[in-house]
Order: sequence, then C-alpha cells, then structure tokens
Amino acid sequence: MTTLDDRPLTAAPPADLLRSTLRRHASGVTVITVPGPAGFTATSFTSVSLEPALVSFYLSATASAAPAVRAADAFTVHLLHRDQEALARQFARSGVDRFAGTRWRTGEHGTPVLDGVTAWLTARPVLFQAVGDHLLVVGEVIDAAADGGAPLVHHDGGFGGFAPAAAGSTTP
Repeated sequence: MTTLDDRPLTAAPPADLLRSTLRRHASGVTVITVPGPAGFTATSFTSVSLEPALVSFYLSATASAAPAVRAADAFTVHLLHRDQEALARQFARSGVDRFAGTRWRTGEHGTPVLDGVTAWLTARPVLFQAVGDHLLVVGEVIDAAADGGAPLVHHDGGFGGFAPAAAGSTTP
C-alpha cells in the first residue's frame, strides 16, 4: 500500500492494538439523531470548518442506524451533559428502542431533538464517504442552541466529567 505521494506505508497495527491505544484519547460524548426516529451514541464528532459551518462524524458502515443516516435530509448532534451517562449508554445499545423513555421533540428540520442536553446542532448532509469500515458524514450546520453545563467525556472505556484548569495554570 502507498500514500498519494507514493511513499510506502508501514503495516497498520492490529485492530486490538489500535483500539487499546485510542481508548487513551478523551472524547466528548454525543448522541446523533435522524428522522425515523433513529439515533446512536458517537464520540467521533468534530468541527470541520467555520466558513461554511461544517461538522462531521463517523459511524460503522454496518451500524443499525446507518441506513437511516444515509437516507436523512438532516441530522442533529446532541452534546451530552455530565449527568447523561445513562442516555449515552441507552443510545449505544443494539437491538432496543433507543428512544424508549427518552424526552424529545421533533425539531424544525424533522430530526428528534433530545431534552436537557448541553447543546445541540442540526445540519444537512453534504458528503457521505466510505472510509475503511466506517461512513464519514459531513454536514452544513443550519440550526443550533446551547444551554451550557459540564460535558460528558468518554475515556478508557468509561464516562466522566471535565473541569477546566485553574486560571493561570501552566499545565498544557
């Protein structure tokens, strides 16, 4: 295998090694929803561009929500609050009604909008790209709201919170 500039790539590490290494990376926890309703927990959410306002996420190409995501005209990303670990776990489960017992409303763009989250944004998909065994979805933001609060963070297989360093701290 080679890169675009024809330099050879070294063999990729086994999936287990990659998974155990990436567990050390702390990530914000989101729930992504699409009309249907369908939704799933994701830690792969990130901003892409400010002008235009673009965001992205990945999901497994074989995920139960993948067909609904591919068919959606819009998606909503919910940034979870520190006390929403149970919600994160519920939307990470397979084979269950992920919306059962969850408080939500249908948003202006037809997507489920969950109650009580730190912030949410709705985007319309502008790119679907197969990348390895995942689907990359890029969307242009069309609506957003933020209520604030401490975020839910995922690290090393568990959930926790985040507290900013004290002002004037020299720790990176």
